[in-house]
Formats: sequence, C-alpha cells, structure tokens
Amino acid sequence: MKKTGIFLVLLILLCAPRLFADGGLISLKRGVRMFKPNQRAMIAWNGSEEILLLSTDMKASEATQVLEVVPLPSEPKVKKGDVETFRRATTLINRKIPKPKPSTGRRGGGRAGGGRPAAEVTFHKKIGGHDISVAHVLSTDGFIAWIEEYLRSLHEQNPEITPEMKKIVDQYLSEKFTWFVFDVISLDEVLSTGEAVQYRFRTKSLYYPMRVTKTVSGSTVVDLLILTPKLLSDFSGIPSDKVGLRHEPVHITSAELRSLNPDMDALLGHRADMKLRIWRLQGKISSFDQDLIVQ
Repeated sequence: MKKTGIFLVLLILLCAPRLFADGGLISLKRGVRMFKPNQRAMIAWNGSEEILLLSTDMKASEATQVLEVVPLPSEPKVKKGDVETFRRATTLINRKIPKPKPSTGRRGGGRAGGGRPAAEVTFHKKIGGHDISVAHVLSTDGFIAWIEEYLRSLHEQNPEITPEMKKIVDQYLSEKFTWFVFDVISLDEVLSTGEAVQYRFRTKSLYYPMRVTKTVSGSTVVDLLILTPKLLSDFSGIPSDKVGLRHEPVHITSAELRSLNPDMDALLGHRADMKLRIWRLQGKISSFDQDLIVQ
C-alpha cells in the first residue's frame, strides 16, 4: 500500500444498511450509464466543523455494481443516518414559513423562489449493504492503483477508471482534498433510495461535493437543508445565482433541532435561534464544475 501512496482505513459495519453519499460512480460493467436524478442533504456548519447527512436516488441503464467515490476536505467520522430526518425537517419548515411572498432577490443563499417547499419527501425502493471505506489519498496514481486493485478483489477482471474520473481526482488533490470515501452499490433500472449516511468533519467552509458527480449521466435536483447560526453570503465555489432559495429562512430552536438530529444540535452549541432554509441546485450534472463552498 505504501507504493500506491494511499493510507486506507476500513470501517466495516457488519449487519448495517449500506451507506450512500453524493459522489462519483465507477461502474464494474463497461458501457453502463448511471443516473442520480435526486439528491438530498442536511448540512449543519458551525464555522469550523460540519455534519453532512446524505441520501441519494440512483439507477443504472442495466443491472451492475458500481463503486461510489466521495471527496471530503478532512478525515470524517462516519455513522448511519436516518432518511426520515429529511421528511421531519421539511414538515417543520412547512409549519414555520409564512405565506409566499414575491422574490426579493437578496443575497445570503440565492433568491427566494416565492413558493412553499414540497410538503412530502418522496423515497423510492431502498437498498441495503454492509460496509464503507475511507482512504487518505496522496497521489492520483496511488488513487488509480488502489481503485483498480479493489475492483479486482471484487472479481472485476478489467477495471477501468475513466479519464474524467482521473481528471476530477487530480483536481481535488491539487486543492488539498485528500480524503475519499468508497462504497460498492448494486444498481438496476429501478430508481432506488440509498440509506442515509452521516459524516462529521472539519472544514473552514460549508461544503457539499458536486464536481465529482460529473461521472454520472443526465440531470439532477439537489435539495439541501442548510442549518447555521447566521446566514451565509460568500460563495467561492458554485456561484450564489446558481443556488435557489426555496423559502425565506426560518428560525429553529435547540429543542426542535435536537428532535431532528441531536448531533447537529450539539455541533451548533444548543443555540436558541438558528437559521434553517432549503437551497436547491439543479441542472445537467455535466454542468457542475465546482463544489458548493460557502462562508
């Protein structure tokens, strides 16, 4: 492993649901197209540390196993999440937002859409599994060597890392993103909802990976439930005019957040008044050249 330039940490979660996140997909079968039409996340950021709760809807043009790759800015602590958190949080927002008003166009997370967010979060057939791996990557060549060896261990005779994936990994490494999460997922033509995974990691900016998804086909809609002590306005990745604000931010108490996610409540210091809102990213996946990075 030293020759590949990768230090691998395996987190084997026996008898637990497979953990999915938003990332790039590498098919173990050549010629298969992969799709991520819906992505959902809840993000709590306190200025130095983030909790990122993720679940994604995915399918493929035919039955296949895929290796999902998720880049992160620092070593994450990983645990199983609860997809129902998204439904409960959306219900709380719907209860708190006022009647729709015309868009003001003000900054701080895109422009308000003037309409209520969906009252329900729609899930599809759920898929399960049992393990997740976290790797500290030191070089693009090492990343490729480890991936190819890993795929061979899954009895894939001719693993192939596309030039697009190699380019994306090289970009992340050049920007000091050296931690990657890996998981093997079984997909078919039926749209499926991945069980939620929760990551906690140190970061100087609120972060959500989008660029790595360019290995996936089609369009996507990404709904992000953003939770911070104050509103944010400094967008250094995806520009603010590409981030739709679904409603005016609502205030949420420590007790309300604790009922949704106790870890996020603790991260934000049990504050009495936090800001919760839904941001939306949407469009052709190939158009996302940057990640969401905001302060």
